[in-house]
Amino acid sequence: MAKQTVLVVDDERDIRELLAITLGRMDLDVDTAANVSDAKRMLGETHYDLCFTDMRLPDGTGQELIELIARSHPETPIAMITAYGNVEAAVDALKAGAFDFVSKPVDIHMLRRLVQSALRAGQATEQASGDQVTASRLVGESQVMKDVRARIAKLARSQAPIYISGESGVGKELVARSIHELGPRATAPFVPVNCGAIPSELMESEFFGHKKGSFTGAHADKEGLFQTAHGGTLFLDEVAELPLHMQVKLLRVIQEKAVRPIGGRGEVPVDVRILSATHKDLGRLTQTGQFRQDLYYRINVIELRVPPLRERGGDIAVLARHILKRMAEQAGAPAPTLQPAALKALNEYDFPGNVRELENVLERAIALCEDGLIEPPDLMLEPSGHEPDEDDFDEGEGGDDESGSGAKDGVGLDDYISSIERETIVKVLKETRYNKTAAARKLGITFRALRYKLKKLGID
Repeated sequence: MAKQTVLVVDDERDIRELLAITLGRMDLDVDTAANVSDAKRMLGETHYDLCFTDMRLPDGTGQELIELIARSHPETPIAMITAYGNVEAAVDALKAGAFDFVSKPVDIHMLRRLVQSALRAGQATEQASGDQVTASRLVGESQVMKDVRARIAKLARSQAPIYISGESGVGKELVARSIHELGPRATAPFVPVNCGAIPSELMESEFFGHKKGSFTGAHADKEGLFQTAHGGTLFLDEVAELPLHMQVKLLRVIQEKAVRPIGGRGEVPVDVRILSATHKDLGRLTQTGQFRQDLYYRINVIELRVPPLRERGGDIAVLARHILKRMAEQAGAPAPTLQPAALKALNEYDFPGNVRELENVLERAIALCEDGLIEPPDLMLEPSGHEPDEDDFDEGEGGDDESGSGAKDGVGLDDYISSIERETIVKVLKETRYNKTAAARKLGITFRALRYKLKKLGID
């Protein structure tokens, strides 16, 4: 098997020699160039499996080479060599298409890990199609979803931090997992963390770890989330919930690629790719001072927007059948049939809770339907665009209900279930002294779902 070949572009002879020796010990063939012109000529003559380039060169910049390789040799990962602490240059390089960056003075251990990841990324690009791999996880045939899958396949090859934006329930964690599974870190850990679920006083210990005896209750050494994700991907969900003091510490870790455990004497190097997400507008939060601007630009090197369900024309039918099949397999029962009228009702509904709400609606419909046939009443969808009023309900005692969803004494099924929901929620709120977070936890639903139900049921 032919050796893999690496091109090193740097005007400093010592750096070229150091990289050539290190890469040669990894059984790689190494070519070197001292300027942009020589590098362009060599790229035109030879296929390289990886390229390193300095930022400043005598006859141009490394940015030129990054853009050239991204355009003409997209299968070749390229890493930028930057001056220590030059974060802006590193971010610009990542945005232009660089795989990753390494700072001077070059850390040999970090360099070797970067090379291994980059070479795996190049091989993965040649072996698999991202659209095929992610199709089973990100279901949908709409053009916007095809575009999302294509972008995921492209971004998976890079090590750039990615900010995944989108409304609640659109599947941001699924997108993050897909990016991880398609990239060179697929065999390493994927560690998701909900930043809003960790108490502020425990955050530093959870993220960076601690040493035995560093504080009361620290009975043993503990690895933090960064160390757990070493070599893999750390997914910061609801990153907007991080308090300001943790934003400062997180920024330093991302820049230095090292953590200092509480009570530790030195920093521990970590090799982690950062993916983050939130349903909030981070740009607006930076303007109001609730989120640090420098951290925002560091994690938002590339933004990937996940579209809401209402923008995915035609995907509801495909998603519904996929979800019903999955739920039936989990229950060990045949999948119910979604009747045409029920499918029409789903297509006409706005789904403010997106795919997560669709899953909840179908799970409820499975429990309510008869003979394995899901009809519109089984979905229990709220009317779109207006609040219920007196005309939405039957008035006279024993009135006929043409939809077939009525009950005796003029009490509709929706009204009956809503009254039970109302009584249960009010009871739990009283038990928790009207602490909504505690009430949601006790009810087994999310805080957002509880707020939705409070508004829907008119509970003040």
